[in-house]
Amino acid sequence: MTINRRDLALSTLAVSTLAVSALALTTPALAASADEEAVAKKVEAFRLAQIASDPKALGALCWDDLSYSHSNGKVEDKATFVTNATDGKSKFLSIEYQDPTIKVIGPAAIVRFHWVAEQEMVADGKKVPTNLHILMNWQKQGDDWKLLSRAATKL
Repeated sequence: MTINRRDLALSTLAVSTLAVSALALTTPALAASADEEAVAKKVEAFRLAQIASDPKALGALCWDDLSYSHSNGKVEDKATFVTNATDGKSKFLSIEYQDPTIKVIGPAAIVRFHWVAEQEMVADGKKVPTNLHILMNWQKQGDDWKLLSRAATKL
């Protein structure tokens, strides 16, 4: 059997294509960067602090010049947000951050997710479901990430 250069080139191309295809199947498409993982941990810590109504944890996660916008258009600064989130007038029964995406661009991170939650009003026991789209902007301070702004839209 004789092999010419054309046959050899085609077989080499086929082997290379198979190797690249096999690598693509076994390697994750996009591995999260260290900053994306750090932001994801902060986002989860924020969710847990909301459920716990923990003013110290919420305060520690927020930038001093926080702009926190609710789905009704109400905008709060850090102090007002923390006070209102922990005043005991309501409690979260559940909060889910569904389908989160995190995009880190230099010292900024853009976080989006679908918020599905249920709150109970302490005064009358009324349960209030919420279904929102959330946009959070996080800013890196040294090695730490802080929530800079948050906006919500009703779905």
